[in-house]
Amino acid sequence: MSDLDAPAKRPTVEWFESRSVPLGGIRGMHVDRVLPHRSLPTVGAWCFLDRFGPQRVDMRVLPHPHCGLQTVTWPLSGEIRHRDSLGSDVLVRPGQLNLMTAGHGIAHSEFSVGDAPLLDALQLWLALPVTGIAPGFEQHVELPSYARGGLRATVLVGALGDAVSPATVHTPLVGADLELAPGAAASVPLRPDFEHALLVLTGEIEVDGTPAAAGPLLYLGTGRDTLTISAGDGARAMLLGGEPFPHELVMWWNFVGRSHEDIEAARAAWETGDRFGHVTGHGPERVPAPELPGVRLRPRPRHRSEH
Repeated sequence: MSDLDAPAKRPTVEWFESRSVPLGGIRGMHVDRVLPHRSLPTVGAWCFLDRFGPQRVDMRVLPHPHCGLQTVTWPLSGEIRHRDSLGSDVLVRPGQLNLMTAGHGIAHSEFSVGDAPLLDALQLWLALPVTGIAPGFEQHVELPSYARGGLRATVLVGALGDAVSPATVHTPLVGADLELAPGAAASVPLRPDFEHALLVLTGEIEVDGTPAAAGPLLYLGTGRDTLTISAGDGARAMLLGGEPFPHELVMWWNFVGRSHEDIEAARAAWETGDRFGHVTGHGPERVPAPELPGVRLRPRPRHRSEH
């Protein structure tokens, strides 16, 4: 990306609205898609963020492929059964982290547990910095926390202060679930070389004097070593950050690549090959790949933080 498209190396406050996306089919779900945004494709290596719920729904996501990314699944309510082509078969519960490294290619399915359960969860992707990373899956039942006063932060990936997640990641970053008690005020330690963003999940948080409610993503730029937050009635938010990602990304359907050709090859492999493997327990059932658009897929440029 050019210098004009790169994020400014300074703190900023910018709002990016989420959009409602119907997933349709037998899932019958709507999600709030926060990333990628047309002018903000990444925050560090974070390149995708959906919030689904809270809603009562039967989630039935048949086997589908991924490549070039890691999936981070963080349930807030409800349980999800994850099965993948590596042979993993686990339940994901609130407070537990599912981390799947797609690498060159993996397939997985996700089914809710129970009849129309109350589901509320975050699904995030991390772009991988290089090709050739082997597929993998790990589940972390216990995660470290950072606590100061009325703030308790669960560190999903990366590090926050002296709390370091055991999850395997491939770029310097942070992802933390922040919970503020009623009337709490705290300073969150940040790395000034990271860019950061905050998504309020419940309640309202004042961020360096700016009120932030649930819904839009608050992009905070780079150059901050602390973030002052407070909540009168208590609140919960997801903090994302990382070194600005150095590569342009082409994202289409469930694939992350560097070029149109990367995406084209991944789609062809899912339709006709064995690159992504088979998810046991589903027989021939799977999600077919949509048709590629009739134009060449190109990377999304970064927004300009200075005008």
